[in-house]
Amino acid sequence: MIRHAGLIARRVAGHWCGALIEGPSGVGKSDLAFRALAEGFRLVSDDYSLVFASNGKLFGRAPDALAGLIEVRGLGVLPQPHLALCRVRLLVRCAIRPQAVERMPEPMFEIIEGVSVPVLDLWPLEPAAPAKIGRMFEHLGVAD
Repeated sequence: MIRHAGLIARRVAGHWCGALIEGPSGVGKSDLAFRALAEGFRLVSDDYSLVFASNGKLFGRAPDALAGLIEVRGLGVLPQPHLALCRVRLLVRCAIRPQAVERMPEPMFEIIEGVSVPVLDLWPLEPAAPAKIGRMFEHLGVAD
């Protein structure tokens, strides 16, 4: 299944953990991914991601035509080293304004391709957004 979402990954306890970044066009998905790269994340895909389930786990990769490319507003579409594939451990839903994010949310999950995935709502333009994704990975662990 193709989703209108970017995918970034970070190595946690020896495993690549992916964050699928969704939201309306122009909300800042690619901007968030670009800033996350500066904090040690790796690009898997920008703008669209092919996701699939295998053995009860969700995985994602870039469609062939978009592999190794990232859009940076004001600079255009640029080549970027990328991972070919990673396990999706988190769905980041980008809010259109900071006030749309709950201060103390209850744990949330979404079923994607039959797999329950934790959800993190956040405002993508917040300076701490990449750090929050990293912290969420640490919180989730990589036991399975």
